[in-house]
Amino acid sequence: MASTRKASVEGAEPLLHLAARAEDAMHDFREKHARRRGHIPTVIPYAGYGAPGWARVLCRVLLTKPTPGNDPRYKKIRGWRSFTSVPVSDIAVTIEIEKVEQRVVADRGGVVDTVLEVDLAPGWHTITIRTDETESVDAPIFIVDPSVSVGIISDVDDTVMVTALPRPFLAAWNTFVLDEHARRPVPGMAVLYERLTRAHPGMPVFYLSTGAWNVAPTLTRFLSRNLYPSGPLLLTDWGPTHDRWFRSGRNHKVDTLKRLSREFPEMRWLLVGDDGQHDEEIYGQFAADHPQAVEGVAIRQLSNSEAVLAGGRSKSEAHSSRSAPWVYAPDGAGLAERLADAGLF
Repeated sequence: MASTRKASVEGAEPLLHLAARAEDAMHDFREKHARRRGHIPTVIPYAGYGAPGWARVLCRVLLTKPTPGNDPRYKKIRGWRSFTSVPVSDIAVTIEIEKVEQRVVADRGGVVDTVLEVDLAPGWHTITIRTDETESVDAPIFIVDPSVSVGIISDVDDTVMVTALPRPFLAAWNTFVLDEHARRPVPGMAVLYERLTRAHPGMPVFYLSTGAWNVAPTLTRFLSRNLYPSGPLLLTDWGPTHDRWFRSGRNHKVDTLKRLSREFPEMRWLLVGDDGQHDEEIYGQFAADHPQAVEGVAIRQLSNSEAVLAGGRSKSEAHSSRSAPWVYAPDGAGLAERLADAGLF
């Protein structure tokens, strides 16, 4: 009897954390209220990626107020509205790739993050995503050429965009209040990435951040407006999980690095970050565990004022003993010079 009871417990789905159950109840209440007010589902497409034989598709389904005009509704969800929109959980989503349709189900936060078997040629493609209640929207997807051996994984906050995180007040100001056109790019970083992608045709660029999926459209517009190379955003979701109060941003970065190394086992990565949070520690550990997967590490040094706003600098040990070169500079131009000295151009 005891063994039977144990087996049934082990085979059961884990109980949701109290906070997650409370969040689900709140979302359910808000969804019913929003639908009564005439809000309708909207698919927010995100850039996906893959390789010949498979593709990772990313999107989110939210309830939004109908708006006039020809532009897709998701393009009008900006700033704080992206956080107040209601996610639609467990909704069926149809993904069409090369005239082949596949149906998946969004998670409890309305997010679709799925890997599909599909054979696309290397390069950028456009797929369509819809629900039974929405019109189709286009989503870009980048298929990495197996012959490409070097890629970029770039932090976002204080690496490509000056944000002064993680101070909570400034984070809230940057996210909810500051107009997206007032956000400042880090000098020289877009030029650095453009030079790297020209030196390595077909090089994938992944933008890895602890930010929430809510800010993905804003970040995408920022990167495009400031001439950064196009690439998938790998973000996370705020709030409780099935077993804890809050998601770990650090774990998100660690897990994403491991995932990319599994998905592209022959790729060597140039890891780009800053010295204001945990990038040095995370990249150092990844380089130690996966030395064959690291082409080099480039760390942007924050100014004194930025370091104060970001809560100080990291206190990582020296990395001169690592197999891959580490370079430091306060901007993109300095990093480009040091990467060239290290033979990475």
